[in-house]
Amino acid sequence: MLNTVIIQPPLVQLNTPYPSGAYLCDFFKKIYAEKKICGKVEWFDLSNDFFHSIFCKQGISKIFEKTFSKALAIADKYEASGDDNTPFQLRRFLSQSESWKNWIDQIIAIVCPGTSAGKISGREFAHEFIRSAHVPRANRVEQYLSGLTHDVSTDDAQILSSLALADLADYITLVYDNNFALIRYAEHLATSTAKFEDAESGLSSPSLVDFYEPLLLEKLSAYKGTPVVFGISIPFPGCFEAALFTAKIIRREFGSDALIAFGGGYINTELRELTEKRLFNYCDFLSYDKGYGSFINIYEELSKIPLLYSDEEKSVDEKLSKKTFDLKSVFNGTEYYNTSYLFNGTIVKPASKESDEYKSISSQERKLIHTVTPDYSSIDFSKYPRLSDDKNPMHRIWNDGAWLKAYLAYGCYWHRCAFCDTTLDYVKDYCPTNVDNLYNSLSVQAEKSGVFGIHFVDEACPPVALQNFALKNIARKEKATPLTFWGNIRFEKTFSRDLADLLSNGGLTAVSAGIEIATGTGLDAVNKGTDMKNIVSACCAFKEAGILIHSYMIFGFWSQSEQDLIDSMETLRQLFEAGLLDSAFWHKFTLTLHSRIYEEYKAGKYPKLKIFPQKESQFAKNDLHYEGEEKSEKYSVPLNSALELWMHGEKLNKPVESYFPFKMPKPSIAKDYINSLIASYEEERDKAFCCLPNPGSKEKCVWLGGVPLILKSQNGMQLCWSYMGELLYADIEKNKGNEIAGVLKKISAANFDGGNSEDFMAEKVLSVLGKKLYLELRGKGLCVLL
Repeated sequence: MLNTVIIQPPLVQLNTPYPSGAYLCDFFKKIYAEKKICGKVEWFDLSNDFFHSIFCKQGISKIFEKTFSKALAIADKYEASGDDNTPFQLRRFLSQSESWKNWIDQIIAIVCPGTSAGKISGREFAHEFIRSAHVPRANRVEQYLSGLTHDVSTDDAQILSSLALADLADYITLVYDNNFALIRYAEHLATSTAKFEDAESGLSSPSLVDFYEPLLLEKLSAYKGTPVVFGISIPFPGCFEAALFTAKIIRREFGSDALIAFGGGYINTELRELTEKRLFNYCDFLSYDKGYGSFINIYEELSKIPLLYSDEEKSVDEKLSKKTFDLKSVFNGTEYYNTSYLFNGTIVKPASKESDEYKSISSQERKLIHTVTPDYSSIDFSKYPRLSDDKNPMHRIWNDGAWLKAYLAYGCYWHRCAFCDTTLDYVKDYCPTNVDNLYNSLSVQAEKSGVFGIHFVDEACPPVALQNFALKNIARKEKATPLTFWGNIRFEKTFSRDLADLLSNGGLTAVSAGIEIATGTGLDAVNKGTDMKNIVSACCAFKEAGILIHSYMIFGFWSQSEQDLIDSMETLRQLFEAGLLDSAFWHKFTLTLHSRIYEEYKAGKYPKLKIFPQKESQFAKNDLHYEGEEKSEKYSVPLNSALELWMHGEKLNKPVESYFPFKMPKPSIAKDYINSLIASYEEERDKAFCCLPNPGSKEKCVWLGGVPLILKSQNGMQLCWSYMGELLYADIEKNKGNEIAGVLKKISAANFDGGNSEDFMAEKVLSVLGKKLYLELRGKGLCVLL
């Protein structure tokens, strides 16, 4: 018997589980079935459990009890230094501590809408919480209320409750645990860890000791005395400290009965070039990239330990209870697929990509990508808070919903952006999933969980895969509740009005994508593989289809001039002014060891780029520092101040250079730059809608225009149909009404199965509709597929 436990340590996005555990859960279950391994596969999302252990009456009471005197002392200290606000906030927290204790469970109930026996319904408490003069209040909530331009209502309850939790988190961080934050615990420590002991020093953090350790021990108690493989997911730097703490407790409780693996995004990027041997005091090995291949190797080695893989579970249970397994003994110096571990004082690196072993496991892993789908069956989604701290609709979508996270493809189909970690497999090793298999699995997961929202976490969702997913979803509408979905894409010409309309009809509600630097030279510098014309065209198509749009922006690129920065900012302003973006985010450029830029730098392409050598003592080794990088820091506040206004429809006409407290050049781009690109899009869109299929074309089309009606008119007959909220009409030949209605019903998107049915061939549809009607319907319900 061999158990496998996947652990997500705190803290990650609170509204929904991070997907690595869901994918690994399904993967391990498939491995157990294939190899006939006896034992259990279980996934613990301890990030969510940790949140609830603190934000409940018992947890908040414990924190106030432990911090009351300290908070008073801190308030006095700040007051003596001339700070009046911090003492006011702290003393108010303490005076209202009983109110916070009495309200915390109701606040949680407002943001966790799932109700069942024994659970509080928050909706009824929302009325009291927003209006009562006797509920606890703090800084963030008061700022929101003071900025309201309408009477407070229950529509504001979710935001007010989210801000109340953030207020409490501020108190916790200041007086109880300065590593604490609602998202990504200790991120400030782990992101730029220079030495491993900096991370180790946080293992005595109060919230880990007081709240996380009891929770962890409770979850692990059922596995004591049995051999267990622990997979600890570290997707972000902020999870690293909690991951070390998790491993420390497992080591103490399980000894050699446990085999501990670290994996996830942080491991993939930051610890690829690991030289710090002390990390292996906590884990036994690092699993890179997808993780599947690494564990295939490890489980093959574990199969050599007697009793572990016995299919006679009952007969060996008694022996197992008395036996200690040294699972770590499987490591003997052999190089494994995408695996690092310590052996005889030396870190063993992953097997060469040229080796037969690597090629064999890689082939198995790629096959698994087509079949492994996320398994959320053990997750209680009613426990996940739907937090909201902003009224911006695109910002809301990240946290306001318990999305089932999944990906349509592993890696990125472009994988050439200069700033991205394109030399790593998790980006460059592009491999699409099987859309049919994924859709069917997610539909089952949705039915079981009651959560029908999907968040695609791809590097960039492939357009054809999105189209196929939407078509399956349209077909599902006929039989059951459909899915609703959103995800990350690339702004490119493939996203035409046809595709946007189909995706919108098929459940797509929002997209996020990188523009990075919104100028021609900037896009070329980061090798984005698109231009502003295509970016604007994609945005226009999405907005016409009613889809929300978020854009990622970069400032401080190593070679970026002030002129290029201000031009990019002006372009962004015009995009908001034109209504093409709903939200955006400025990222400060970071040069990384695994980026395309660094590869080209090593080849001598950028003689002006002066990179500093990394420190020998440096633990995380992906970030690189270069001469002059600090100069761009001064742009951060002005860029974000302007963006905050634009995202709320304010100051859209204010000159962009005026946001800076220092002299900046004026934009060199025309004031009508984006409007001219919109006009170009509209011209090309209309031109495309006037095109007939070429003779012999394999082009297919589907009907999105609802039920076609045949009406009498003064001139004979009319086709009547609805599309995007409009009721439309077109004259048709008197005797062709039934035939036309019949073909449109036949080619309804709900009937498309992805096969080679002749019914959907554009040429055949044209032969029935005729040129005039075919063109009248294009863009108004008749949609051509990719």
